[in-house]
Amino acid sequence: MSISLFRKSLLWAWLRDIAIAAVASILIVTFLYQPVRVEGTSMAPELRNRDRLFISKFFFHFEKIQRGEVVVFHYPLQPNLSYIKRVIGLPGDTIAIRHGQVFINGVALKEPYVPARYRDTRSMPPLVVPPDEYFVMGDHRSVSSDSRSFGPVDRDLIYGKADFIYWPEASMGVVH
Repeated sequence: MSISLFRKSLLWAWLRDIAIAAVASILIVTFLYQPVRVEGTSMAPELRNRDRLFISKFFFHFEKIQRGEVVVFHYPLQPNLSYIKRVIGLPGDTIAIRHGQVFINGVALKEPYVPARYRDTRSMPPLVVPPDEYFVMGDHRSVSSDSRSFGPVDRDLIYGKADFIYWPEASMGVVH
């Protein structure tokens, strides 16, 4: 084999490998995992401003959304924006908030992910979460714009579950 033919075959091999890697990356980001950046402090202390994480987009096709999961969704009042919040109420739940304490179906919700310094004293009258909608709240209650202000989020607006923080390195780990 001449050097010229060797270089051409090597070039084609590189181009093939790059094309396969690009297609695989596009498929992974489109259907499985997507990197996102947190903007704001409404999910502190679990997620901080400028944290980078992977969200799972695939699991929603096979599993139900569970209370306590951190989800990413299109903001109902401006769908070109994305929000990240914790699921508090499921379809059919009655949610009430009395002086900052969340009640689900009359039972106080234990929320170890909300430190005392991030709680607030707002109240909200009982609300029944409609079918195919979810009541979401930020963990930093005193600064969060969430279902208390814009209402429950339609299932069709939710497109991912926060899975893994990959940056900064000190925060690396599974999202709880």
